[in-house]
Amino acid sequence: MKRIITGLTACFFMAAPAQAAPGDMSVATFVTKVDALKAKGLAAMFSSDVKLLQSEGQAAGVAYFNRLKAERAAGRPSSCPPQGVKVSSDAVITHMKSYAPQVRSGTNLRTAMADFFIKSYPCR
Repeated sequence: MKRIITGLTACFFMAAPAQAAPGDMSVATFVTKVDALKAKGLAAMFSSDVKLLQSEGQAAGVAYFNRLKAERAAGRPSSCPPQGVKVSSDAVITHMKSYAPQVRSGTNLRTAMADFFIKSYPCR
């Protein structure tokens, strides 16, 4: 009986769709959720999307800084942000909205965050 349950459990997990990694959310989804939250006003504070968007944004930022660390070690950084830089959510959202609507669905947050830093903090 234990083998049957273990086998069924394994089949369930193998059949379940893979979850997207944090930072893989598309810019289109991100912008849509941000706009929906803004439309809610103060009620947005109680939406689970707030934590989801924060988590996605933070994961994308961490992914870029890990990439940047490797680039610096190789002597070819893609951007040069100042040490301890703090980025405002408004600046990131404005950047996300700068993508053409037809490009947003094919661009994930990790790529968009990299683009943001490369554009905002070029190496001179």
